[in-house]
Amino acid sequence: MSVLGTGAMGAGVAQSLLRAGHDVTVWNRTADRARPLGEHGATVSTDAADAVSGAQVVLLTLFDTDAVVDVLEHAAGEAPQDAVWVQASTIGVAGTETIVQLAEKYDITLVEAMMLGTKAPAEQGTLTMLVAGADEPVSVIAPVLDAVSAKVVRAGDHVGQGTALKLAANAWIASITAATGQSLALARALGLDPQLFLDAIDGSASDSAYAHTKGAAMIAGSFPAQFALDGLRKDIGLITDAARDADVDTTLLAALGRVYADASAAGHGGDDIAAVGTAF
Repeated sequence: MSVLGTGAMGAGVAQSLLRAGHDVTVWNRTADRARPLGEHGATVSTDAADAVSGAQVVLLTLFDTDAVVDVLEHAAGEAPQDAVWVQASTIGVAGTETIVQLAEKYDITLVEAMMLGTKAPAEQGTLTMLVAGADEPVSVIAPVLDAVSAKVVRAGDHVGQGTALKLAANAWIASITAATGQSLALARALGLDPQLFLDAIDGSASDSAYAHTKGAAMIAGSFPAQFALDGLRKDIGLITDAARDADVDTTLLAALGRVYADASAAGHGGDDIAAVGTAF
């Protein structure tokens, strides 16, 4: 199989696939990002078209719509006719519609398997995968899902439903991460040890494992990227567009967009999303 795009998530997924015994070819626009996977047993290709030749499953783990379009325009005709292309890039509603149209143009079989999780779960094969598409191609990618995930949620039968669920889930991630930063900042500003906030919610109905994970990073002031802040900023824009088009109020999303933008402007765009706490 082929993995096109070896950023933090794509590289992690490729490692999980290799660990499960799959033959994996990897490609990345910046070749140096893909090369280390060769040490784990992957075949490293310098051309996307070459990377998909012979692949029965092609996994797209790219940054945005333009990147997915470029890859499809360049490589779609080079994969076997019966290959299943798996759209795993967070590109929003409009971007997904564009890719569905391209899939029809090139007569390729397309499904979605959106990744819910960060770098570590990708590397450990413990992601939650949000899957949408027809039954037959989804069954084809079952071994891939088994290798990379601890949980699979079937979002629907149509490509686009996985994206919708991913946007809803990432709205939650953006919200609870920023809310954790706000509560820690409030505790500190009011003269308390911010750890007391995490102690207070621990085990309660309002508890969140994510609050403890990201809160610990905020308290330590250490933000090695599991999910880059600028990546979530991009997603907040996609979520806001989708909400506006669906007549869902965007007041909270607008506030989230501002606070993540403030953290990015302060130099934390490449840091983990926990760095949003610095904005408070």
